[in-house]
Amino acid sequence: QIHGHTLLWHNQLPSWMNNFSGNRDEWILMMETHIKTVVAHFGNQVKSWDVVNEAFEDNGDFRANIWYQNIGEEYLKLAFELAHEANPDAILFYNDFNIAAKPKKCEAILNHFKKLKNEGVPVHGIGLQLHIFNATPSENKIENAVKAIVNEGFQVHFSEIDISMNLSGGNMQLTDNKLQKQGERMKLLTDIFQNIPENQQFGMTIWGVSDLDSWIPSFFGREDYPLLYDENYEPKPMYCGFLEGLMER
Repeated sequence: QIHGHTLLWHNQLPSWMNNFSGNRDEWILMMETHIKTVVAHFGNQVKSWDVVNEAFEDNGDFRANIWYQNIGEEYLKLAFELAHEANPDAILFYNDFNIAAKPKKCEAILNHFKKLKNEGVPVHGIGLQLHIFNATPSENKIENAVKAIVNEGFQVHFSEIDISMNLSGGNMQLTDNKLQKQGERMKLLTDIFQNIPENQQFGMTIWGVSDLDSWIPSFFGREDYPLLYDENYEPKPMYCGFLEGLMER
């Protein structure tokens, strides 16, 4: 199935959105037009959507993006309702980074969307981006975040998986040991996902194909090799760890 990413984000917005200067009602109308136009364009080809992306800070506060500044926290509720109106059959997700690494962020996200769900707002799942490192966050933190999401009845999407090896930044020495640890880390993620109740498993999405395609080196200005295949599209131990985890079930 095709998964849509993303209807509302806090950055990389088109200039006409950044420059919009209407009142609150006009912002809501603009948001409604945008969401319904995009969702209707793809129709039933897209079975699920990340409706809102990265709306919380690591400390649990709302991110002061243009939607929050011009509509208030209600924009989250409205966005899910509008996406549901546009395609009542679509599975709707909230998506964010550091959910496992920052417990306060995880708690704030779950408290907010649990409240919305209890009010009848169609929020079906939580996407954990899982841009992680070989050694951090800990296995315990990842498991705790997943367990908390599962306990609230949400579907779980491991939505943007890559595993960095260069925690300190700059140049690094790529060693067999680092590659092996990356493979073990990928198997761990797969095992954690496989232990989620089946009806709450949405899927695992790797954030790119080969190390050549990764966003990390250019964005952070550091050498890194975070994906399943190397720069020659040869499978790495990370690929083997993924396969191992999948084949255990």
